[in-house]
Amino acid sequence: MYVAAIFLPLLAAIGVGLFGRRLGDRLSQALTCLGIGLSAVLAVPIFIEVALNGNAVTVPLLSFIASGDLVVDWALKFDTLSAVMVLTVSWVSFLVHVYSIGYMHHDSSIPRFMAYLSLFTFFMFMLVTADNLVQMFFGWEGVGLASYLLIGFWYDRPSASAAAIKAFVVNRVGDFGFSLGIFACFLLFGTINLDQIFAAAPGMADATLHLFGVDWHALTIISLLLFVGAMGKSAQLGLHTWLPDAMEGPTPVSALIHAATMVTAGVFMVARMSPVFEYAPIALGVVVVIGASTAFFAATVGCTQTDIKRVIAYSTCSQLGYMFFALGVGAYQAAIFHLMTHAFFKALLFLSAGSVIHAMSDEQDMRNMGGLWKHIPFTYAMMWIGSLALAGVPVFAGYYSKDMILESAYAAGTGLGTFAFVLGILAAAMTAFYSWRLLFLTFHGQPRANETVMAHVHESPASMTVPLAALAVGAVFAGMVAYNHFVGEEHPAFWGDSIAYNVQGSAVAGEAQGAAAPAAEPEHAAPAVEHEAEASDDGHGAAAEGHDAAGQGVLERAHHVPFLVKILPLLVTAGGIALAWVFYIRSPAYPVALAEKYPGLYRFVLNKWYFDELYDRIFVRPMFRVGRVLWRGGDMAVIDGLGPDGIAAVARDIAARLRRFQSGYVYHYAFLMIIGVVVFVSWRLVEA
Repeated sequence: MYVAAIFLPLLAAIGVGLFGRRLGDRLSQALTCLGIGLSAVLAVPIFIEVALNGNAVTVPLLSFIASGDLVVDWALKFDTLSAVMVLTVSWVSFLVHVYSIGYMHHDSSIPRFMAYLSLFTFFMFMLVTADNLVQMFFGWEGVGLASYLLIGFWYDRPSASAAAIKAFVVNRVGDFGFSLGIFACFLLFGTINLDQIFAAAPGMADATLHLFGVDWHALTIISLLLFVGAMGKSAQLGLHTWLPDAMEGPTPVSALIHAATMVTAGVFMVARMSPVFEYAPIALGVVVVIGASTAFFAATVGCTQTDIKRVIAYSTCSQLGYMFFALGVGAYQAAIFHLMTHAFFKALLFLSAGSVIHAMSDEQDMRNMGGLWKHIPFTYAMMWIGSLALAGVPVFAGYYSKDMILESAYAAGTGLGTFAFVLGILAAAMTAFYSWRLLFLTFHGQPRANETVMAHVHESPASMTVPLAALAVGAVFAGMVAYNHFVGEEHPAFWGDSIAYNVQGSAVAGEAQGAAAPAAEPEHAAPAVEHEAEASDDGHGAAAEGHDAAGQGVLERAHHVPFLVKILPLLVTAGGIALAWVFYIRSPAYPVALAEKYPGLYRFVLNKWYFDELYDRIFVRPMFRVGRVLWRGGDMAVIDGLGPDGIAAVARDIAARLRRFQSGYVYHYAFLMIIGVVVFVSWRLVEA
């Protein structure tokens, strides 16, 4: 069961990838959907057995590397964290596969596309079930490869090819940091096996690494290097520039990248390595700062974008920031909870946007839409559900997970926690604003498309709408159903030791604690169950009477924050929605007037804070100049000059001269023989 759930998508990808032309479009789609569908079905009993019943298992596959102290055995690690990820990835990927049947029906390379989707899913499975860092790196690089293939799937479009290359190159920066982190882990622990690293981490809390003549705190260096890898995959501020351009791929690719694969890999990796991060308070502080800054930055940019998919892309970037600052304050479980709920409503938003694009004859600019709600009412309803979940409106999934992250940041009780809380609240307000801006510009007002396009507007086929309905169920109910297990009263028993349990609160408070909070043994988690069992049913839980909240972990203290902290996200969300209504329904001239009044600020945000232009000036142009120098001075002048265009030219000239003696006359050949004898005798005389 365990092996089949992981490898069925690979078998489908290989079969369709090699024989897709012979199988045809329909059979290729059926095989890939069947493979991932069976994996999704198998993921359910795996989740029940591993996560709900607490029966973690490691399935050995083969011995991969045995060189000295380095031993790498290929195995599948199933604990609560990996079971949650496999369940989420498999179901979202299955629905994306089914959706692709309708969305890609006009494409000429359907078997190749479906094979890439299944391959993408397999590599994500390998990443989340990795038993060691080398196996995780295999899946890590695999999802990078698959994303390159899918972003550039329409390779005849220069923009798609450029976006694929950009994603590949930017991720190489992060992957280099991740690989260095793996090397440092082996240097410090003598192993890259995850369980052995976690067991040895407490004993290495004060260990140092001697680099560049300085002794550095070893676990801080390792955690920072690993986080660089997470920044690249999960598009955090500084290494985020590839994510919006990834919209050049087909919409199902965007949904899969943003909801279930690729960008969630970084969040998963930090959560998986939480027993190491717990002893690196400085690294966790960096995670908080980067995550909170990303949440705020991406939300500002989302407010000005006009491409419907790019708005949702920057929304993903912002929500990933929430997940990371939750990890940084020690609320690892809350981060994974939001990852899971986000997968459903973000996939719903992207696929709904794809339905809009499908209806609008491939138009993606919201300025050319409007008045669509009467023409595609089902898609309109799905977009509303996704937006309500994203904004964190009560009952919908995002309310439970995003609010818990904000409350955890406040409950951390540190300066960095407060910093994350403030930026998170501001990002929540902007999230509501740009979500309803998208709804109003796309579906309301007068149609702005030409009559030809509007005449062909139609609802998507069942192959596209049924997956939307299924994702809508997750967007509504995933939060309330999973709340108690993920972050509520049952969370310590549910997670066990698959994620470090932050007993003393946020590790970023290392200055006050003297050291980072240690990863808890399972017995430390038991009292938390008793304390929270008495919590009230107010949706987030109230403080248990007589309990000392200061001695709790950050996730427990998050349940006891003041009422104003609990209600503030809802208030700013309502404000953001109201502002969007004023700007784009009641008085559409307001945003135009505002942009004209503050043109510099508007251009700054519209141009994504000029990160692309900055990188182009700092990195791209200098590298092009270096490349031109090496090309002209090295390749052409030296290599070609001395090689193909140098020695070869001399050889051709000598050969041309010698050909003159190949005349057929005997006296010409006799003359050459005499010259040869003279040269030989002269050489012997000189040698003597």
